[in-house]
Amino acid sequence: MARIGNIDLGEFPLLLAPMEDVSDPPFRAVCKENGADLMYTEFISSEGLIRDAIKSRQKLDIFDYERPIGIQIFGGDEDAMAMSAKIVDATNPDLLDINFGCPVKKVVCKGAGAAVLKDLDLMVRLTKACIRSTSLPVTIKTRLGWDHDSRNIEEVVERMQDIGVQAISIHGRTRMQLYKGDADWTLIGKIKNNPRIHIPIFGNGDIDTPEKALEYRNRYGVDGIMIGRAAIGYPWIFREIKHYMATGEILPPPTIAERLGACRKHLQGSVMWKGEKLGILEMRRHYASYLKGLSHVKEFRTRLVSTDSLNHIEDIFGEIARQYAEMQPA
Repeated sequence: MARIGNIDLGEFPLLLAPMEDVSDPPFRAVCKENGADLMYTEFISSEGLIRDAIKSRQKLDIFDYERPIGIQIFGGDEDAMAMSAKIVDATNPDLLDINFGCPVKKVVCKGAGAAVLKDLDLMVRLTKACIRSTSLPVTIKTRLGWDHDSRNIEEVVERMQDIGVQAISIHGRTRMQLYKGDADWTLIGKIKNNPRIHIPIFGNGDIDTPEKALEYRNRYGVDGIMIGRAAIGYPWIFREIKHYMATGEILPPPTIAERLGACRKHLQGSVMWKGEKLGILEMRRHYASYLKGLSHVKEFRTRLVSTDSLNHIEDIFGEIARQYAEMQPA
């Protein structure tokens, strides 16, 4: 049974990864509905929170139906991280997560995200500053190391556990790999089987089918799996994995009606949370994923990303429903 503080996550939880410009409340809502056990906000800049940046503050929005949920922050300055942890604490999520894994240049160049893997003493100081500043359980998400020659994740986990971190999610790539190549779970499994480690260890990277989820659970012994890109436009991945683990059976893929229903709910949530103009605009990045695998869908997709009218979008959904009514997704 996986537990973080007083949070009971069940026997083998499935976590929705925090993804920039993806893991907002509308997206989280459709993932929760389909079985995500623990979710996180998009990562939030500690400096942005302190400056009261509108976009950073908006990312603090969480809702009771999402629980348990964690708010994730990043930064490279102890004082800023401590103050951000206090701000997060006041919003009352279920946990505070620290991002020590983001590989993108704009984050790394600020000495944050995966850059902290090059200075474990700094990682300890930043994490201690957060732990001292919040009453919430503190967890971290990180990677195997900076590059292949400095894969220091074993030391990271031991030092983080020793200062009070209550769970760790590990992406099976180094920072230099970005998202290229295959995720290497061997070190994740080695950490989980280290008798000194007693906190939950969650594996992340390349889990995109129920069969792979079960295989990796059995092979590496992790306490749960974090899913990121495979859930974009396909929130059913959570229910499919749970069903397969429980029964050994593969669920049929979502019908056209289910695809359009989730896409519509996502769009409606986006408009309610961001306003009509921005909600429609930011939803455009998701249509291709929701409609993936449908033959000859390019025309519909092009029209969806070209209109600013909710009514027009609904008309296009109706056309898609009629055209593909007798088809099962590929």
